Amino acid sequence: MKDVAFGQYYPVNSFVHRCDPRLKLFFLVAFIAAIFVANNFWALGACAAVLIAVVALSRVPLGKVLRAIRGVLILVIFSAVISVFFYSGETVYWKYGILCVTREGIFFSVFLIIRLFLLVICSSMLTYTTTPVALTDGIESIFHVHVLALIMSIALRFIPILMDETERIKNAQKARGADFESGNIFKRIKAIVPILIPLILSAFRRADELGDAMDARCYMGGKKRTKYKKLTFSWRDLVAFLTAAALVTGVALLRVYVGGM
Repeated sequence: MKDVAFGQYYPVNSFVHRCDPRLKLFFLVAFIAAIFVANNFWALGACAAVLIAVVALSRVPLGKVLRAIRGVLILVIFSAVISVFFYSGETVYWKYGILCVTREGIFFSVFLIIRLFLLVICSSMLTYTTTPVALTDGIESIFHVHVLALIMSIALRFIPILMDETERIKNAQKARGADFESGNIFKRIKAIVPILIPLILSAFRRADELGDAMDARCYMGGKKRTKYKKLTFSWRDLVAFLTAAALVTGVALLRVYVGGM
């Protein structure tokens, strides 16, 4: 749970933090599109260079950024192994039955690993540099869906709360003699039950308390609601827009003129 970066905000005054959340959402969509359009290492390198610049301008510690990768490391390794042994190619290095290691498979595996890392880091940078309130205000401003924006805001706020609650319950169960690290996989799964049940009950209790608090404040949805902070575009947002447009255009040109791996 400590490796979950999505929903965590890193408070610091930086160029990226001061950008409009609507432009950050647009930049994220454009960056993801550029990653999937890229079909060679030159295009993927351009995406990586832009992301490195974003991380540097955000002033978020590199260790905290790379910690987001640990949460999906098993998925990345599994995908890479499947790609190495089952990707067909012309240059065969090793073959045994249906398993086959080829030059093309190795290149595709490396390409896939870099692509997944860029996706995870870019997505985590959005929540590292944008508060849940600003993020949901941006979504509401773009799509005009107040209820959906409110649900996302509450969900993002609950992620770190549930993480802390899980850690407290786990420590309390350890103090009572619970063992979560020894035994086979079935014993470990069974040992998680004393954590899940109190965590679910705590989540329902918090949700009930939140509903009572909203009723006590006469919350009526998006009817005639005003904003304390108005979203405005600045020169930073123009820079972000031009960077995203240049990245997508450059990746598309590299795809056309350079070709695949």
